[in-house]
Amino acid sequence: MSMRAHTPDRKTAATRRDRGQVAIEYMGFIPLLLLVGLFAIQLGVAAYAANQAGTGARAAARTASQDVSRGDSEQAGRDAMSDWLGSHKNSKFRRHGGSGDVTYTTRVRIPSVVPGIDDWGWAKRSSTMPRG
Repeated sequence: MSMRAHTPDRKTAATRRDRGQVAIEYMGFIPLLLLVGLFAIQLGVAAYAANQAGTGARAAARTASQDVSRGDSEQAGRDAMSDWLGSHKNSKFRRHGGSGDVTYTTRVRIPSVVPGIDDWGWAKRSSTMPRG
């Protein structure tokens, strides 16, 4: 009986090399996956900013439309929004309307979660309430 030293065959060696190549391909693909994930989160943040703009516009218009003044309508709009987006630097309120109704337009700056892109613009919503 002859004894041979165990040597890996060519198929086993090729499989090991393929595993290393797959790992390198994943490493190249991870930054793309992270970027797609950040853009998905950014879309959610933009939708949240638009929702908060609508909430602030409704609260401000509701307060301004009441016969008995219940305080500053712009402040009521800011109070209805999250502190993150309702600050003076991140949101703008504008009042307009005729004699029968009050309209408030609220603009909220869309925060950025994507590195390198700081300005995503403003989310704008309006709300009209009848006086009375």
